Amino acid sequence: MHKSPHTMIQSGSVSRRTMLRLGSLAAGLGFGRLLQAAEASGTSERSGVLVFLRGGPSHQDTFDLKPGAPAEYRGEFRPIATSVPGLEICEHLPRLARQAENWSLIRGITHNLADHGIGTSYLLTGNRPGQTVHYPMYGSVVSHQKRGPVDLPRFISIDEALGDAGFLGPEFGPMSTGEKPQYGMPFRMRGISLSDGMTIDRYRSRAALAKDLDIFYRGLESLDEQVRGLDQYSKQAFELISSPRCRDALDLRLETDEESLRFGRHEYGQSLLMTARLIEAGVRFVTVILDQWDTHQDNFNALADRLLPPLDQGLSAFFERLRQRGLLDSTTVLVTGEFGRTPKINGNAGRDHWARAMCSVLAGAGIRGGQVAGSTNERAEEPTDSPWTPDDLAATFYQAMGIDPGMEFQANTGRPITLIRDGKPIPALLN
Repeated sequence: MHKSPHTMIQSGSVSRRTMLRLGSLAAGLGFGRLLQAAEASGTSERSGVLVFLRGGPSHQDTFDLKPGAPAEYRGEFRPIATSVPGLEICEHLPRLARQAENWSLIRGITHNLADHGIGTSYLLTGNRPGQTVHYPMYGSVVSHQKRGPVDLPRFISIDEALGDAGFLGPEFGPMSTGEKPQYGMPFRMRGISLSDGMTIDRYRSRAALAKDLDIFYRGLESLDEQVRGLDQYSKQAFELISSPRCRDALDLRLETDEESLRFGRHEYGQSLLMTARLIEAGVRFVTVILDQWDTHQDNFNALADRLLPPLDQGLSAFFERLRQRGLLDSTTVLVTGEFGRTPKINGNAGRDHWARAMCSVLAGAGIRGGQVAGSTNERAEEPTDSPWTPDDLAATFYQAMGIDPGMEFQANTGRPITLIRDGKPIPALLN
């Protein structure tokens, strides 16, 4: 069976001499041609984006309104029509409403982990957290399964890592940016930004002097998983600094004022603009975190003033940009939080954690636009039919990306681990 160079390194089957021969071959081909060869074999594959609404967005105030419910349940917002007949969403999402034929909605997703930590782990892996198996998050699986340009990380998380690569190993974890982009400000990646006066050439020289190739190659076969992961992180850090493609993708100052304004010059818009640029550059998976959805107090003012308008502007511009550049057909997008919020409004005009009902949005490659799967009862308390789970959501997301959710991995114990243990894809949403 043919093994990729990465697989051969992991298995300890590549000697120092073989690696040097590969390096000589790369030099002979020329770096540009090597990049072209790598891209020709990999860039036709689908990419993925997770837009994570951290804190748990209120499903009944966004995509699952209940205008006929009693006042203490229905809230303050009215529903508006979308471009899909019969589908209504919140009045504060007008741009997304006009694009509804391009995305699909899952209502009535249900689980019972109404805690931010374990709820996030569940929604980001599609498997309930447990003591036996540590499951990888979406981007790590994509990084493991799909190729990408050699001068780019396959998996980037804008801001921080929400989890890790689980049983796949740390080398498939995300390269985290360490902060979110701000309009008009130079973007600095945590720990790897070049200091004042330090050029790329000087950095390369310093890095070359610091590396002892003999020590690096000696004993490579015996490196354990954690050491390999650290080396992979260092390699990615250098690639981010030295790769013009990645540095340009992270530099939002290269965008026109008009485009920056289209996304919105707020944190949501700029984060989604950077996500678009990373996908355009060839990054295989991007996670972007949009914060402040934990609305225990003042839910309606928070949503109307500082959460829904920037989400509507940034996400609609993101979908439109991918469509205009021919990338929506090759990029699968999932928009979700970790749970929903209580059907009944609390004494602080807020809504608390509620995992028995929530909703998520899917769009792009492999997804049939304009569809609605599932529903909740008249007070948005629980599913009425087809009670989908985060496992089903994950299975649908993977299937749309061309990854078999039933695939098996071999554990250290020798027993196989199924990628999505309990979930099944939702047929109505898939092309």
